[in-house]
Amino acid sequence: MAGYLRETDFVMVEEGFSTRDLLEELTLGASQATAEEVAALFVADLGAVVRKHFCFLKCLPRVRSFYAVKCNSSPGVLKVLAELGLGFSCANKAEMELVQDIGVPASKIIYANPCKQIAHIKYAAKHGVRLLSFDNEMELAKVVKSHPSAKMVLCIATEDSHSLSRLSLKFGASLKSCRHLLENAKRDHVEVIGVSFHIGSGCPDPQAYAQSIADARVVFEMGAELGHRMHILDLGGGFPGVEDAKVRFEEIASVINSALDLYFPEGCGVDILAKLGRYYVTSAFTLAISIIAKKEVLLDQPGREEETGSSPKSIVYHLSEGVYGVFSSVLFDSTCPAPILQKKPPTEQPLYSSSLWGPVANGCDCVAEGLWLPQLHVGDWLVFENMGAYTVGMGSPLRDAQTCRITYAMSRVAWEALQGQLLPAEQDEDAEGMCKPLSCGWEITDTLCMGPVFTPASIM
Repeated sequence: MAGYLRETDFVMVEEGFSTRDLLEELTLGASQATAEEVAALFVADLGAVVRKHFCFLKCLPRVRSFYAVKCNSSPGVLKVLAELGLGFSCANKAEMELVQDIGVPASKIIYANPCKQIAHIKYAAKHGVRLLSFDNEMELAKVVKSHPSAKMVLCIATEDSHSLSRLSLKFGASLKSCRHLLENAKRDHVEVIGVSFHIGSGCPDPQAYAQSIADARVVFEMGAELGHRMHILDLGGGFPGVEDAKVRFEEIASVINSALDLYFPEGCGVDILAKLGRYYVTSAFTLAISIIAKKEVLLDQPGREEETGSSPKSIVYHLSEGVYGVFSSVLFDSTCPAPILQKKPPTEQPLYSSSLWGPVANGCDCVAEGLWLPQLHVGDWLVFENMGAYTVGMGSPLRDAQTCRITYAMSRVAWEALQGQLLPAEQDEDAEGMCKPLSCGWEITDTLCMGPVFTPASIM
């Protein structure tokens, strides 16, 4: 092991001990605490991250994975991914500092933001981060002036009209403008060594990857004509982080593999990268959050009181976190988080029309509406699953300064799999080809046969 992650960084649990069990202990302790008030906490299953990576290696064997730090910059996540040998895609100086502080070398960092501050470009130059992206003349000029030794990747636009997050509205050069940008780079003695794209999150059509890979091939040929020695293809991200996504990761991987075989066949000398965020962390984080206030609103429905003996009502619950904090997906992804009750109510208990609101005093901080919940009380806990993406490290001036507590956990089986990730080729002949069980933290649902993990020493 590289030594990024230690046993003291997480809670070791045995198989059969679930996330809900750990949350039960933590919420009970938080409810009884008097010295420190905790109204929200995460359980982060690092074993799930390990299992996702082995699945990635199995489905996309030619692709090297880089983690998009902006998605979840919590220390446990960065450490376990560094231990797995990933590179890191950083969007700014703060993210570069985070990964370098845990010991990740500059050669495994990409400064992948096509819109960079000059001070951050200078930081990258000073600290040895040499691979940067660009999609326009102004970005190229900034890098030429502030980081002349940088190697550049040209970010191209994609057909992402059906994606939930349409990045090409903001980033990416059109195919028509690529030759001009490559000519300018050649004129300024800037080495363009690759092409990148990002189809955006939530794209329902895997063929968008195939089209973008085909477009990248065209740009590679332009670059070759102009004397650029391109050898990096960056597939970007957009990969789903949950099993019940409209398009499964395995389907996307199959399309990508076919397109790579057609346009960038094995042995062509091109290094294939991908920048994944949601894929690794979404399902690994579970949030427990307590109700801090409630209000009952009587509904004006004539006749209902005579029928039921009581006035119909709607209940408004207030939480310590809202859409400007851990529930930012409501704004970014138009989701409606579905809570799970920590305490199972009696079956005969009536349900009421309910809504969940954050702590900010404006009409936009609505977490969820149209819920039917039993009567809950201040201090009761609600549980939300799949809360790992764009929930941790998302700062906002409208939030309370207090951050949510994160408890990292991993099963012993997952820890042993992580420790032994580079060992399969060195095992006894009798053990060769055996499947090592990989747990997503708690339950072993299947086994994966993996060869040695490919851990790149450098991205250039």
